[in-house]
Amino acid sequence: MILFLLAMGCTEERPSAEEQVYQPKILESLPHDPAAFTQGLLLDGDRWLESTGLYGKSQLRELKRDSGELLRSVDLPEHFFGEGLAWHGEYLFQLTWRERTCIVYDRKSFQEVKRFTYPGEGWGLCTDGTHLFLSDGSSRIRVLDPENFKELRSFVVRGERGQVKMLNELEWVGNEIWANIFQTGWIVRFDREGQVLGYVDLRHLPLKADRYEEMDVLNGIAWDEQNQSVWVTGKLWKKLYRISWPPEAELPPAENVGE
Repeated sequence: MILFLLAMGCTEERPSAEEQVYQPKILESLPHDPAAFTQGLLLDGDRWLESTGLYGKSQLRELKRDSGELLRSVDLPEHFFGEGLAWHGEYLFQLTWRERTCIVYDRKSFQEVKRFTYPGEGWGLCTDGTHLFLSDGSSRIRVLDPENFKELRSFVVRGERGQVKMLNELEWVGNEIWANIFQTGWIVRFDREGQVLGYVDLRHLPLKADRYEEMDVLNGIAWDEQNQSVWVTGKLWKKLYRISWPPEAELPPAENVGE
């Protein structure tokens, strides 16, 4: 979400002593456009697909995997604030923050094909290959039908300390969902009913050599099918990092189902 929310005094969600905390190894890093206010991230073969935010600057972008070179982009209307991004089949779904609009694109051509509306705010989006999962900055996740964007059900993410709030960017990996906890260096892992499975501690990112004053918070999670690992980045970060997979987690199937 946007910069002024940092002044709201949101408290950091932390795991309890009984909950699994994973501190991953950094396996690789790649360039990331430091002008990109990252809201959603996908790795599709040899290209990155990225949704960026801010009014008047929001885009859907395609970039080269290794260099981060911008290949093409689609500008959102100036009154739209881009948010989470997912693919389902041949389509890309891009949320907007307060505009209650999801823009649907052809995955190959980037041509807009339809729009859906939804109540409340849109933050993160992912899919298990059948349904879409939407976060709105609370502890609640909505499960949606990708054919019409209608809500099928919802659930609340809960851990040992109760509800886990400020859920932002989402990614489906294996049989679980990963979510950035906004304004923190934590990712929470939970199942399709909202039960917390553990936390990923990324408070050391970006690495000291990659930090600069303009950087914003951790945001952006992408499953790497080829390497069976996860990439993470943040808003206005100049690096993407590939991190190791939690040893107790079930590995995803060989076919990537998207973010």
